Amino acid sequence: MKQKILIFDSSSLITLTMNSLTYLLEELKKNFQGKFIITKDVKYETIDRPSTIKKFQLGALKIKSLLDNKILEMSSSINVSEEEIKKETNEILNITNNSFLARKGFMHIIDKGEASCLALSLMASKKGISNIVVVDERTTRMLGEKPENLRKLFENKLHTKVELKQNFYFLKNIKFIRSSELVYLAYKKGLVKLKDHNVLDALLYAVKYKGCAISRQEIEEAKKLRL
Repeated sequence: MKQKILIFDSSSLITLTMNSLTYLLEELKKNFQGKFIITKDVKYETIDRPSTIKKFQLGALKIKSLLDNKILEMSSSINVSEEEIKKETNEILNITNNSFLARKGFMHIIDKGEASCLALSLMASKKGISNIVVVDERTTRMLGEKPENLRKLFENKLHTKVELKQNFYFLKNIKFIRSSELVYLAYKKGLVKLKDHNVLDALLYAVKYKGCAISRQEIEEAKKLRL
């Protein structure tokens, strides 16, 4: 059977943690014939660094518990070393953060966490491992799916001309989902503890307001699919 993994970015883990929904990952893992993977950079962003800050310590402990209980696993579990990921990550950072030119300077697009997830996805694919990146940040997803639309979005936000210097063709085969899709799947499988006719609506808007880039229109369309 072909190996498969979900690669979690910091944004998706933080969204689920802030909504007390990390238990859904435990339940989904039971139904997923594969691994839930994080990189060293994502571990740093979600566990190591926030565990030293009182405001974020509880969330860090929740995510650490997922790692301790092997709901989440490190990339070494699929025989990909952190050194390999680090090299690929740096290459991706160099390309992405030197691609959108605005006001005579290149825009900083993504950080190490997101870049490491993209790097791991590319490396896993080369090894024949089926994978999907779980990321709530719209920028990261659009780099792979619609970089030209991202350029237009930046122009509208900055009210200035933005030039795209890279086509990001090398990212086009990466598959993405958000925490909202995981929450929806958990709801459809009956894994959500709350039972009420408004639960799906509440769940989707909760993740939206805690960092998941999902529109109201997408939420309303997802609710219709429930029927």
